[in-house]
Amino acid sequence: METLVKATIDIPNEIFTYLSVKAKASGINLKKYIEDLLVKDVEEDLDDERVYRMMAEKHPEGLTPASDEEQEEFRKWLGI
Repeated sequence: METLVKATIDIPNEIFTYLSVKAKASGINLKKYIEDLLVKDVEEDLDDERVYRMMAEKHPEGLTPASDEEQEEFRKWLGI
């Protein structure tokens, strides 16, 4: 899997300790354990239709087609 974003997260100490113990018990490091949890969480819910429906409900402005001017600006930004 390609890494697209590197992020720093803040979690409470007791959660950090719990996750550290779970990772150790699983035989992997904490970073890998958390990455695996995140991927599993998303993969379980990853359904294009469901994601589109959720985005349409929460961000209806995304349903408005871009104007010709906006499309041209985007193409310029992409360098195409």
